[in-house]
This record gives sequence, structure tokens and C-alpha cells, in this order.
Amino acid sequence: MRAAVLREYGEPLSVEDVARPEPASHGVVVDVAACGICRSDWHAWMGHGEWADDRVDPGQILGHEPAGTVAAVSEDVDALSVGDRVAVPFNLGEGSCPACRRGHGNVCEDGYALGFEQAAQGAFAEQVHVPHAAFNVARVPDGVALDAVAALGCRYATAFHALAHRADVAGGDWVAVHGCGGLGLAAVQIATALGGSVVAVDVRDDPLDLAEQVGAVETVRADQTDDVPGAVRALTDGGAHVSVDALGRAETCRNSVDSLRARGKHVQVGLTTEAEQGEISLPVDEITRWDVSVLGSRGMPPSRYDELLRLVASGRLDPGALVTQRVGLDDVSGRLAAMTEYETSGIELATDV
Repeated sequence: MRAAVLREYGEPLSVEDVARPEPASHGVVVDVAACGICRSDWHAWMGHGEWADDRVDPGQILGHEPAGTVAAVSEDVDALSVGDRVAVPFNLGEGSCPACRRGHGNVCEDGYALGFEQAAQGAFAEQVHVPHAAFNVARVPDGVALDAVAALGCRYATAFHALAHRADVAGGDWVAVHGCGGLGLAAVQIATALGGSVVAVDVRDDPLDLAEQVGAVETVRADQTDDVPGAVRALTDGGAHVSVDALGRAETCRNSVDSLRARGKHVQVGLTTEAEQGEISLPVDEITRWDVSVLGSRGMPPSRYDELLRLVASGRLDPGALVTQRVGLDDVSGRLAAMTEYETSGIELATDV
């Protein structure tokens, strides 16, 4: 089968023929209909993560946001059948560790990161293997397109877990979203669906226009003000209740914290770049003085994926509205390169796999 393989950091992925996966005793194989192209793929492609012992090794098939149809099922898996339309979370749990048993499979002690490690080859390929499938795989409701499910990817799952489970966004909350790439735009749409009022922050008009289309009530051009937190506080009558750094830059993280009102919640979902290498200085005394919460959030427990799919099926979330481009495997490298200079907008999918 054809797959896009990382051979050298920052160089075009090698689209080559590789062996088709065989299902493990607990796994299934999925025919990939579409796979999101995410900034986390860009981090892997660039060779980031060495500072956190999280660097992706050459030889990896990238791609971690697939949707498709079950093609093969192990004899030990009776919860799924060939032909089932499925979503595949990127953070795959083993299913029996204490974290998984408590409903926190996104931080499984023995989990897999799809598309980021040799044991979980990715979905920029015709097929992908999913381990511990009964725990991880979610059936797609009738009427929901597989393209829309791939657009959910890790960005909607991450944003939903961050806002609904970690920050507990409720009606009437002001939510600031710093960085309106795919993850940030998903956060805008989800916060709006949860009853929040969103201030979207970015340095470009196109992402801010998209943010308004999916629910933002206010926008801030960060490059046109000397005081982003001040602008957010002015628009929200004293500061956001919840603020999200969806980019992972030192500036956006600090702006997010400084945008909060007393007892506000900062949620970090963007991963840092080589400039920060996992370390960002924060105003600890300010956080303490104003009873501010700083929350980390990674993916979403696979066992709760149905919550997100139900919102899509009901029409309250529309990930397809953010899809701006569909490309083939041969074009994925170019879309990753475009992320280096922030030249992408919305959500892009690899659909010709």
C-alpha cells in the first residue's frame, strides 16, 4: 500500500509502497477515507520534541487524524465488524491501566500515540492498524460524513476535552482563544456550542474571519496592538473566564494567562516550538494572587469520544465548515511546509490516499 513516510526531518515525506498492516489479537485494520493534516504532524516532521524525549524517529508513517471503514477484525474483537464506519482517536489507550479504568485513557500508562511511534504507524496511508480497538475505536453515527470526522481529528477532541472536561465552560463564560489555526478554530466553535462567548486572537485576517463564521463574537489582531491582554479584558468587561493558548508560543501563552479575570482558567493545548523547548516563564505571583488555574490538556479519553460525535450528528458542531483544502498523499509535504510560515488556514485533509 502507499504511505507517506518520514525519512529526514524537514524534507519531503517519502511516498512509498509498504506492507499492509495485519490486525493484532486486540486490533482492527481501517481503510483510511481521510486524514487530517495537523500542526502536530508539522512538529514531528520538523524533528521537534527532543527536549521532552518525544521526538519522532525516521521511518515513521505520519498522520494521526483518520476516519474510515473497518477492513479487517481480529477474532478476539467482537465489538466491531468489517464495514463499520469509524473514528480513530490519536491518543490510544490500552484499556486496563488505572487511568483507563477511571475514564482517562488519554493519559494511559501504556498507551500509544498514533502516527508518532513505531508501535502505532500513522494514517497518511491507505490503511492503518488500531490496537485495543474495542477500547479506542468509535463508530460514526449515520449521516455524518467521514471527511467531517477526519476534520475532527485531534484538534476537536483536544479542544472539546480542554473546554468541556478540564475548564468546564458554561453558558455566559467569556472564552479567549489565542491562535486560530485548526485547533484554535475548533475551540472557537466548541466554546460557542457550550454557551460561551468567544474572543478570537490571531495575527491574520483570514483565520479571524473563519473564527467569526463559526461563532466568535469579538476578534483581536494581535499584531495591531501593544497590549493583547488589555484588549481582551476591555472586550470581556474585566477578563476572560477561560483562556486557551492554541499555538504554544511563549507570547501567546503569557497573553492567555494575562487575559484572565480573577479565578479564571488558562488551558494550554498548543505544543511549544524549538524556540521554547517546552519551557515558558509565567507570572506565578499573579496566578497566586488572583486564584488563577493553569490546566494542561491532551487529546480526549477514547471512551468519551461519543460525546463529540453526538454533537456533530446533532448539528451543533460542524467540523466540515472549517475544511479549506483536500490533497493527496503526494501533496502532504507541501502543506506541512506551508505551516512553517503560518500559510495555512482552517483544516486541511489528505483524502486521496
